[in-house]
Amino acid sequence: MRTANHVVVSSPQRRLFAMTADSLPDRRMLLVHAHPDDESIGNGASMAKYVAEGAHVTLVTCTLGEEGEVLVDSLAHLAADRDDMLGQHRIAELEDAMRVLGVTDHRFLGGPGRYRDTGMAYNDAGLAVEPATIRDDTFWRADLTEASNHLVEIIREIRPHVLVTYDENGGYGHPDHIQAHRVAMYASVMAAVPSYRQDLGEAWDIPKIYWNAMSESLMREGLRQLRAMGDFTTFEGMDPEGPLPSFAMADEWLTTEIDANDYVDHKLKAMAGHATQIALDGPFFALSNNLGNHVWGTELYRLVRGRAEIGPSGRESDLFAGVT
Repeated sequence: MRTANHVVVSSPQRRLFAMTADSLPDRRMLLVHAHPDDESIGNGASMAKYVAEGAHVTLVTCTLGEEGEVLVDSLAHLAADRDDMLGQHRIAELEDAMRVLGVTDHRFLGGPGRYRDTGMAYNDAGLAVEPATIRDDTFWRADLTEASNHLVEIIREIRPHVLVTYDENGGYGHPDHIQAHRVAMYASVMAAVPSYRQDLGEAWDIPKIYWNAMSESLMREGLRQLRAMGDFTTFEGMDPEGPLPSFAMADEWLTTEIDANDYVDHKLKAMAGHATQIALDGPFFALSNNLGNHVWGTELYRLVRGRAEIGPSGRESDLFAGVT
């Protein structure tokens, strides 16, 4: 199977297509996400920016997103409780999004369909949690070492300078996001150990690791503007002066701010490519309609490994700063 000009193959075959040390680009970034569409929402502008600047960007997606809600009426039959074909459809959506962003190296962890989307539920406090019933083949039930070894092989092949993934809560509590965090962090450690699984390639220690983040102050300001405009449906129930979801991080902990406003159109088009998951009249595009596209053009990160190269703004302005 092909995804965005990258041949997706099983682990033993992948070495036939692996990069060689001589062919490695000067700047290399690896992103680990749980489902198709997560990458475009969280990092789409950064990905497009760095591809345009000549960096090699590799996206690893851990599931096909089989349990996602289908927002297109004509495709409702694809849902998990009907034909259960949504995952295959989302492969094509992801291909479309990657073409828009310019990313030509996309892989599914362990191959497409190796780990199934776990799905999620909400608890009484409105927080995302694992569902009451979980299949044995889901990513949440995956053996951590086995899943991480698939990523260790990729890390040792592309030898990234930068790894981007979620925080320990997966941003908002989705079990697959939490598991993606665990796999990414564990694999980053094991990939650096020379004596560990030499059959998976030569050891590589990733210089900088980032977790995705959202600014609490920017989110509050955006909500204030929306409410002042009379919009009480976008992110309904969120009070700009009250408690916010866990993904809204206190500004003091945000180390890195990527200005990718020149690529915000790429991000929005990539998001639109995930049509079964992101509605054009939904909350994400409502932010753009009400506040302007710039709301998506700056992406924020927390540096959790490596040395921050702080600029005049008080934050880093380049994920590769200090390592390339």
